[in-house]
Amino acid sequence: MSETWWRGAAIYQVYLRSFADGNGDGIGDLAGLRSRLPYLSDLGIGAIWLNPWYPSPMADGGYDVADYRDIEPSFGTLAEAEQFIEEAHALGIRVIIDVVPNHSSDQSAWFQEALAAGPGSAARERFWFKDEPNDWKSIFGGPAWTQVPDGQWYLHLFAPEQPDFNWTNPEVHQEFHDVLRFWFDRGVDGIRIDSAAVLVKDFDGGDPEGYTDLAEVHDVYRSWRRLSDEYDERLLIGEVWFPDQERFARYLRPDELHTAFNFDFLGSPWDPAALRASIEQTIATHVPLGAPATWVLSNHDVVRPVTRYGRANTSWDNGNRRDGVPSDLELGYRRARAAALLAMALPGSVYVYQGEELGLPEVEDIPDELREDPMWHRSGHAVVGRDGCRVPLPWSGDETPFGFGTGNPWLPQPEAWKKVTVEAQQADLGSMLNLYRTALHLRREWLVGGGITWLDLGPEVLAFTRESGLTCVVNLAADPVRLPPHESVLLASGSIEGDELPSDTAVWLRTT
Repeated sequence: MSETWWRGAAIYQVYLRSFADGNGDGIGDLAGLRSRLPYLSDLGIGAIWLNPWYPSPMADGGYDVADYRDIEPSFGTLAEAEQFIEEAHALGIRVIIDVVPNHSSDQSAWFQEALAAGPGSAARERFWFKDEPNDWKSIFGGPAWTQVPDGQWYLHLFAPEQPDFNWTNPEVHQEFHDVLRFWFDRGVDGIRIDSAAVLVKDFDGGDPEGYTDLAEVHDVYRSWRRLSDEYDERLLIGEVWFPDQERFARYLRPDELHTAFNFDFLGSPWDPAALRASIEQTIATHVPLGAPATWVLSNHDVVRPVTRYGRANTSWDNGNRRDGVPSDLELGYRRARAAALLAMALPGSVYVYQGEELGLPEVEDIPDELREDPMWHRSGHAVVGRDGCRVPLPWSGDETPFGFGTGNPWLPQPEAWKKVTVEAQQADLGSMLNLYRTALHLRREWLVGGGITWLDLGPEVLAFTRESGLTCVVNLAADPVRLPPHESVLLASGSIEGDELPSDTAVWLRTT
């Protein structure tokens, strides 16, 4: 079986609620997404990854799944989802969907059955019900246990509306095998696995050792790999957050997941030594396993790069978001452009989170009463959460909703976004949108396959060549640096005068 399409793919992440609204209710949906497929095709991406699109009470933006075999009514219907898959495939675009194996929604049929059945029932054995809770804390803040009226407690590593599955129960294993088949049979090309490392629980261990990266979790993914291998070219990608590369690599063994997100690169500061170390470590981890690396700058959980790279501390840490810390957005914008060319020049697949190609900053002034992220509520309003990177996209026009739809968006858009709409940027050859579009198309020609060879242009410059003859140079020094010998400039993130590359600028050179 060929396993090629994801090795060099450019994958575009769609947060459906915020992408495009087709029916005017202020919420993004499948009709809106389908209407924008030509935009994505023209952008040059090869696959779309969608965040959960299933029926959900939306306690956590859809990651509280009530039914895996249907579509959230505010997004559309199952028939529309099947039509979207068909239309995407007709444009040469693959489709990846989210699966959330750690937990359910408290409104799911299984959990409602468990509540009604009572202590000791088979229905409760699908989840973690205990007579006495331990001291584990929720990842979203507060205790990880909630008591039900009959006195028992159930585990939820995230929000109380997200009860954790009991992965020692064979019914849970069979349910997810059936779910994967349901969507593979409908033409879905890949599965992104949410919170992939925390499924298995050990209540005799500590916190977080009691639920993070236990050995039995790998048995789950070996069984998923055997299932996916029954289909043609189906991808499994894990959301795995580990600084320890040895533990990370276990998920990429030949009989487990095909790829996993590279959060070390995403979290690296705008620093040449840190970025080079991350790149070298990533390649060294993946090459022996025969797995493609992934390069990610942002997603629906992370402060947008334009804001992050404009701060004094440009690194990213999920546990220390530094919300509200001042940012020089002009500097951040320049660095985000350079970072995009760096990420796209590296071997493997690259992910683009919606709005990244528009250079959108984090929206940090959302009124408190409009915030929806459970992080905000569970932290006692101490953590503003992730709403700021989930604000609906601006497509056109001079006033809200900027072509997102005809109704008021579910989160408010800044008035300043009239300058960064798709419409405004299409007419500007120097825009972030046109930088991404040009880079993604050049990437298909120059940057699929092969490794990198580093060039020494000084300690504050990242420079490497690809086997195609393309050289990428990124200047992180305070002063301009001289470019190496080359035939022509293919693309630059900023203006270049002569052979001098300005600070915080990246360039792709043709060298052969």
